[in-house]
Amino acid sequence: MTVNSGLLARIKRPPIIVAPGVYDALTASLAADAGFEALYLSGAGIAYTKLGRPDIGLVSMSEVADALSHMRERVATPIVVDADTGYGNALNVERTVRLFERAGANAIQLEDQILPKRCGHLAGKELVSTLEMVGKIHAAVDSRLDRRTLIIARTDAVAVEGFNAALARAQAYREAGADMLFIEAPKSRDDLARIGGAFDGAIPLMANMVEGGATPVLPASELQALGFSLVIFPGGIVRALALAARDFYTTLARDGTSEAFRNRMYDFDGLNQLLGTADILARGKRYDGGGR
Repeated sequence: MTVNSGLLARIKRPPIIVAPGVYDALTASLAADAGFEALYLSGAGIAYTKLGRPDIGLVSMSEVADALSHMRERVATPIVVDADTGYGNALNVERTVRLFERAGANAIQLEDQILPKRCGHLAGKELVSTLEMVGKIHAAVDSRLDRRTLIIARTDAVAVEGFNAALARAQAYREAGADMLFIEAPKSRDDLARIGGAFDGAIPLMANMVEGGATPVLPASELQALGFSLVIFPGGIVRALALAARDFYTTLARDGTSEAFRNRMYDFDGLNQLLGTADILARGKRYDGGGR
């Protein structure tokens, strides 16, 4: 599936799409090379790595667009982009959708939290009204340049207003024109099944698997059976890399050398092979002196 193909058409047919979280061009290229059909640009991942801070609404629209543009230069795989609240009101949503489309987004996810937002698996979330979020979805749908750019509507109402309220909000967002629904942080497998049953294939559904979060982590095949079309693992790569980095720095500080860690890392040549250094240098040499 290339960047210009129909992501919505693919989402509507099995099997379920598994989209790993990525936060820069390197992680995007590694995930694409692993064979994933779609990637998820995580706002949390950018906060964790670029800012060294939690996911509490500190990341800006321009920082996400910058990360997205670097990824799009590197990979052709479809990218689902976490746009948080749209970074303001409906007019901000219009600008966000246009900017992210130009930077290479195939799908843009918007949520119904107030500013500043926070991670969907943290306590203390607050929501805008259903009416305000419906207006934001209308703005997103109206301002996209390409109908194939999907608008994903997320509600965080489970933790704030209760499960039934979350279903009602999701239905309102569907009627406003969202292409996919994302009910964040259901607390059990039964809740996930209720979400699938409530919409019964009428609109694609997205699930979020957060290791140690509020929702039980289920395999993709089980989520598909429950009625989901897309599952994201947004922060898993950062949790994996953070543990590896901590162990590397601990080893280096203890030993004064990285030798004890060598079997857990690329060497110089291995990393350059991964990055395609030889091919890039050869291409540059071909252009030396005006050649083609």
